[in-house]
Amino acid sequence: MKTFPFRPAAARVPQALVLAGLLAALPLLTGCGDAGGLVGAGSTPTASGPVHLWPDRQGAVVPPADPGGAPPEYVKGIAPVQGQDVHAVDPVGLVQAELRAHPKTDVGPDGMPAETAAAIRQCGKEGAEPGECPVLTPYYRDLTGNGKDELIVGIEYPDKMMSVRVYTADADGRLNRIMATTQTVINVDLAGRDVILRVPSGNNGYELITAWSWDEKQLTMLPTREQIVRVPGNPQGPASPGHGAAPGKGPGKGPGKGSGTGSGDGPGAGTGTGPGTGPRSKPSGAGAPEGPGTP
Repeated sequence: MKTFPFRPAAARVPQALVLAGLLAALPLLTGCGDAGGLVGAGSTPTASGPVHLWPDRQGAVVPPADPGGAPPEYVKGIAPVQGQDVHAVDPVGLVQAELRAHPKTDVGPDGMPAETAAAIRQCGKEGAEPGECPVLTPYYRDLTGNGKDELIVGIEYPDKMMSVRVYTADADGRLNRIMATTQTVINVDLAGRDVILRVPSGNNGYELITAWSWDEKQLTMLPTREQIVRVPGNPQGPASPGHGAAPGKGPGKGPGKGSGTGSGDGPGAGTGTGPGTGPRSKPSGAGAPEGPGTP
């Protein structure tokens, strides 16, 4: 017969109590070694949505906004574009064709200073300097989403102004201008299918960033987003008083370089934190040199 060792009844601990003891001891066992588990971040503020104020008030009626961009316009005097490939278009000849179609125009999308128009007419002619042509090097980007590049042209005007124009070719080979704006431009960027213009704003220290995007209903580029941003200041501002190159206004705390032991409140070049504005320290010993504190 097989026998089993005798276990006293007092030693029989219920399984539930054993598990409870292990769970209670678990934080003590794992407290020194963080296994990267989830940790509570405390209470979370309650989210609140926008609240419409004065809901019973009858609001003003706003008429539909003007699109704001230049209407699409087919360029006359340009040969049809084969395969909608605007890379084959001469940008200088394109702008010259627009000048012929709109002579002596001062305002609007085709407006141009007389001296700029005269310089463009001379572009490419014998004796003309290439660097003096106001038509800048063109850029190409699919801005309409049709899989074909558009032609982006910049024209320099006096006083840092410039005209930014965008052209696309339709299935019939006609060259269509879909954007034309004249601004005092800081710079121009391409981001995705947007043309981004940075211009000075009406407030000192701020600039206006405008994104022009293709609008399928208007069949033109429109200013769709605008943002006013602060211009970054000088990262190396004026030094703190008493701790940089600028002189401090407070009195110095340390003695001068001389051997005098005077107690005046003027600064020396010792351990003081600022040069101060008082008189230099006076020595008490006879014949001792004065410290070179700031007069």
